[in-house]
Amino acid sequence: MKPFVLLNSAMTVDGKIATENSQMKISGKKDMVRVHQLRKEFDSIMVGINTVIIDNPKLTISKIEANKNDNPVRIIVDSSARIPLESKVLNDDAKTILLVSQKAEQSKIDKLKDKCDIIIAGQDKVNLKEALKKIYEKGIHSILLEGGSTLNFSMFQEKLIDKVSICIGSKILGGKNSKTFVDGTGFDKNNCVNLKLEKYYIIDEDIVLEYLVKYDEKK
Repeated sequence: MKPFVLLNSAMTVDGKIATENSQMKISGKKDMVRVHQLRKEFDSIMVGINTVIIDNPKLTISKIEANKNDNPVRIIVDSSARIPLESKVLNDDAKTILLVSQKAEQSKIDKLKDKCDIIIAGQDKVNLKEALKKIYEKGIHSILLEGGSTLNFSMFQEKLIDKVSICIGSKILGGKNSKTFVDGTGFDKNNCVNLKLEKYYIIDEDIVLEYLVKYDEKK
């Protein structure tokens, strides 16, 4: 068993989610409210270590009415335990789980034990399937994935994403080094991840698309 995973993101019309080295505001205020409502509805929120290092987010609920107990568990995928000890996701606003691999240095793990729970899964990098199974066993049955392009690809590659919700902001970013919604090595042209459009709606001047993921169906 694994948690239900919703990948939620915002991208420009040309498919970019961030510049080469920083996040950017893509969608409007109403979409931010939508995102924080999702955070309130899910057991946990997952990001990769690059998001933490570059943006230093809190990953808590702030755009809607909520109390500290409403904050989702924060899950960070960090194979080498690179997370800085002063990172905001290690504060006491919510529980945090760090996913590391066996290559993470024990000295780093020892320093982090007082700040978060640590799950070891995989040898050289986090084994996402194994990690999600262990997360489910901890009673976390839903994950809001707010991943960067690399983590998004890895989660699709392992067939761990159940649904996609994406807001397309009315912007063009461009740039060959800008981050796209999904990067990684990519899929073979005959082996793409297929989606089934479930619904769509306008929010501010943007459009939100919601898809079910259909791994075993080819169009």
